Amino acid sequence: MNDLATWDQLLRLHVDQAGRVDYARWLSHHPRTLGHWLAEQTAETDGRQEHLAHWINLYNAFTIQAVLQAYPIASIRPTLLGVPNWIGFLEFFQRKRHRLAQQWISLAWIEDRMLRQQGDPRIHFAIVCASLGCPLLRNEAYRPEQVEQQLEDDLKRFINDPSKVHFDPDQNILFCSKIFQWYKSDFLGEHTSLSRYILPHLKTSSGQNNEPRLCFLPYDWSLNQRMSS
Repeated sequence: MNDLATWDQLLRLHVDQAGRVDYARWLSHHPRTLGHWLAEQTAETDGRQEHLAHWINLYNAFTIQAVLQAYPIASIRPTLLGVPNWIGFLEFFQRKRHRLAQQWISLAWIEDRMLRQQGDPRIHFAIVCASLGCPLLRNEAYRPEQVEQQLEDDLKRFINDPSKVHFDPDQNILFCSKIFQWYKSDFLGEHTSLSRYILPHLKTSSGQNNEPRLCFLPYDWSLNQRMSS
């Protein structure tokens, strides 16, 4: 697997424990480092764990690179006359703007072809689209020898973040991120319902047995940025 030291160091320097990125400081101190690291990457991996770690790292790195290239911005969802520009928004994910070795790829291609086909829905708690509604961006690289534990930690952290998931026992309503709605089929590959996937990991569910009603929370597309001090 390609060297992770540079990517790991960049994350540790510019991402805090809350997953916020200091894009301004990143641009000021290391404007070309990420691009140079990405230029050295390939699509080659050896084994499932290396595959997962490699492509999660690339998804997150290409996302950060895209934000740095457009910064300053308030969101990856552009607006036109105050109205969301959905064409520009979809292009962020679907446009083949990222060069990997000799091919041009998109974030959607990484997600759908290289990660979702692995059949592990935990990847949805690891890949980050630079928005507050996303999972928290780790301030460390994913590594083959650690990726299983990292993904398990990501799952538990996401589900136990009240802004992403919370349960109202009085009304028997499970409020959860739209990530569970958008990728429902991935989660149902492991459980018969979304609640049966979520509740066993939710510390505040208190052994809830009745099937709750689902309510999907609004998604926050604000940039996951931390302002320089």
